Amino acid sequence: MAGSVHDYTLMKDVFTPGSAWFEKVGLWLDLGFLGADKDYQSTQIYLPHKKPRKSKKNPNPTLTPEQKKQNRKQAATRVIVEHAIGGMKFFHCLMHRIRNHLGHFVDYFFSLSAGLWNYKIC
Repeated sequence: MAGSVHDYTLMKDVFTPGSAWFEKVGLWLDLGFLGADKDYQSTQIYLPHKKPRKSKKNPNPTLTPEQKKQNRKQAATRVIVEHAIGGMKFFHCLMHRIRNHLGHFVDYFFSLSAGLWNYKIC
């Protein structure tokens, strides 16, 4: 897709809502994916807690200490994953368009990049 596309829009295009894509796994998403729990109901989705909006009834909105603790735990896990993805992009075969018609060939690029990155960090 050319141009700027929101992550959640791209997810809905690739993984059609209502399909059994994520039935056996849990999804750890950030707040950019709000609404995913309604579209993918058969999936266990973990979203961080969103800070309430400021209003006249709630002039100083805050999260509870438990919610902050859960958000930090999710963020710590997500940072590890984001760094792994960034490390895999170090191998430029994932950064550029793959001009190949063999579907399994793309999987080899991902497997090879993941294996090399895991070898590098060990």
